[in-house]
Amino acid sequence: RQVWAVPVASMGCLHQIEQWVGLKTIVMVKRVRHLWNKTTREVMVYLTSLPCDAAVIGRAIRTHWGIENQLHWVLDVTWGEDKSRIRRGHGGENMALLRRLAIGVLDQETSKKRSLKQKAKRASMSPDYMLTVLAAGLAT
Repeated sequence: RQVWAVPVASMGCLHQIEQWVGLKTIVMVKRVRHLWNKTTREVMVYLTSLPCDAAVIGRAIRTHWGIENQLHWVLDVTWGEDKSRIRRGHGGENMALLRRLAIGVLDQETSKKRSLKQKAKRASMSPDYMLTVLAAGLAT
């Protein structure tokens, strides 16, 4: 992984710069992934209001994607989000929001050391435990 950062001030005239209030740095990240049968290359460009420091911005990007990937794994394993066929109207967006809300609430409940899937199942079968989960979510 390689990260380059360029201060916007050093780029001269940018098209419609007034629309980019606060823009300080343009970042490019090049990722190369080697698998046993193929190599993939990806170039991403980021716009940021952070000062121009490639190392700091690179760590922030990597941390962000680590958290993002972990969340998607939990959503898929716990609630099978990738298999969901809810497509009508805003149903898919609404269910995605509810799943994320459920993860947050279930994470806050610490009286039982269980997986999110186990906590969700128990809450679905026990009104008392469901109230415990909801109370834990509201406490923070």
